[in-house]
Amino acid sequence: MDFNFNPEDEAFRMEFRAWLDANKQFAPRSREMLIAEGKNAFEEQKRWAKKMAEGRWLAPNWPVQYGGRGAGILQTIVYSEELARAGVAAPMIGMGTTMFGPTLLHWGTEEQKQRFIPPIMKAEEVWCQGYSEPGSGSDLASLQTRAVEEGDYFVVNGQKVWTSIAQYADWIFLLVRTDPDAPKHKGISYLMVDMHSPGVTARPLVQITGTRGFNEVFFEDVRVPKKNLVGEKNQGWQVAITTLMFERSGGGGDRGMLTQCGELVALAKSIPRNGASAWDDASVRQKIAEFHCEAMALRYTGYRQLTRRLKGMPPGPEGSMMKLCGTELNLRIQLFAMELLGPYSQLELNAPFAIDKGKWSFRMLAARGGTIAAGSNQIQHNIIGERVLGLPKG
Repeated sequence: MDFNFNPEDEAFRMEFRAWLDANKQFAPRSREMLIAEGKNAFEEQKRWAKKMAEGRWLAPNWPVQYGGRGAGILQTIVYSEELARAGVAAPMIGMGTTMFGPTLLHWGTEEQKQRFIPPIMKAEEVWCQGYSEPGSGSDLASLQTRAVEEGDYFVVNGQKVWTSIAQYADWIFLLVRTDPDAPKHKGISYLMVDMHSPGVTARPLVQITGTRGFNEVFFEDVRVPKKNLVGEKNQGWQVAITTLMFERSGGGGDRGMLTQCGELVALAKSIPRNGASAWDDASVRQKIAEFHCEAMALRYTGYRQLTRRLKGMPPGPEGSMMKLCGTELNLRIQLFAMELLGPYSQLELNAPFAIDKGKWSFRMLAARGGTIAAGSNQIQHNIIGERVLGLPKG
């Protein structure tokens, strides 16, 4: 495979690099600080999103007519590389640009696209995801939130949980059961629901990190116009799977692990050990090199995924491979950082005397969640076994 970029891709790189150099001062501070600081931090992310939207850099791979740049698949790789080079990240304002928008572009009617895509691209409307329920986590198809037809509306009743950013969201893409007598993978529909509708209640959940990024969301006789149905009634599972594939492949490539390996090197060099630094210990260097090699393998697995996308196909099971390996690698990196920090690993984010302001302990506490989000890693093992290795179902 030729990993070199063509002149058009390099021109795209230079244009985005110049824009970042001129505007990166508007980017938010570190991710950990933002997650921990609630509403004000979210508004900071939203301002960064609006700044990127002004330059049409919020989702450059989207079609030009919807506010994107029509960037090709390889240019999205360039986009991620340049963000990493500049030391900034794409805005974290929900699932509009990464999950829902791409799904709507694939399944939505032209009327739906004209209504919902522009506000996403201007960072004017924030979207969250209504999938998991208290009794339907990894077995998502067993969901019980009901939608009953009543004239030109669906009336929705039920509960969702682990809903990220629901307390700030304007809209939610929601899986509901519209035919309770159908087999569980049938009879499901995919709705767009206004979070400001009467009967919608979001209650934040406190995580082990002390943050409130997740929520439980309740729906009590919520009326949703039928025109907000995406795809066909009772065929929402197909639409939902498309969204999941975008979610699992959305991080792409090395999922930021190469950057973290570099940060781990800096951490090891800063920690004294036996009259030298931890970095002078060959076993420490070997472990970080091992992490780096795995991160590179993830990057190249992400490149393999490009083949499907370049052929116009939706993401495939490679997304599950990257999700599984990326979250497991992230967890091991954070646990190793705890070993390097020793007693300092007990100091939490922003605590006095905490090394690196306590970001490593915050990441460690958050890392286990990544192995559960977007389909637990146990489920990813099943997907890989069945769809990639061709193993029989258990």
